[in-house]
Amino acid sequence: MTTVEWPPQGGADLLPVDRDLFRALLRRQAATVTVVTTVAPDAAAPDGSGEPVRAGFTATSFTSVSLDPPLVSFCLGTASSSWPVFARAEHVAVHLLGAHQREAARVFATGGIDRFAAYPHWTPGPFDVPLLTGALARLLCRVAHRVPVGDHTLFVAEPLALGGGEDGDPLVHHRGGYTTTGTPARP
Repeated sequence: MTTVEWPPQGGADLLPVDRDLFRALLRRQAATVTVVTTVAPDAAAPDGSGEPVRAGFTATSFTSVSLDPPLVSFCLGTASSSWPVFARAEHVAVHLLGAHQREAARVFATGGIDRFAAYPHWTPGPFDVPLLTGALARLLCRVAHRVPVGDHTLFVAEPLALGGGEDGDPLVHHRGGYTTTGTPARP
């Protein structure tokens, strides 16, 4: 492990990294808000309804990785309620949310609820993966790699199909809240 001598020379405003300072610094980074959805392969809901087991979460960690071959990535905490389904998922959908989709971001960031009942604006897509309606864009992907990284797993996924949805300003997460690059999102 690399360490820094304290006090640092020429970097008087640098502080040792601790969890709270690290989190505060990361809140300063603006990030596009996405919702990632999936379905457990060959699993039915335990309530006996015969419905597939679906999972989804709000993510700000989505990014492109490679153009050739096309690859994208996102991270999910292993303590997340969505983790057990994503741990076995073969396919996922990544939805780039528009400024008008704060409710989708809020619902898919809320734990302890049936997110798909709370947010009814979706349809089953290929491989039964839930597809949200109204997104700026969506990618249907095959999970290519899962890499354990600290308390998260880094997913690398190969886009199989994409869809441009509605045109508009993106929903952005910054300083613990939602905003946009255009007209500010309504509270």
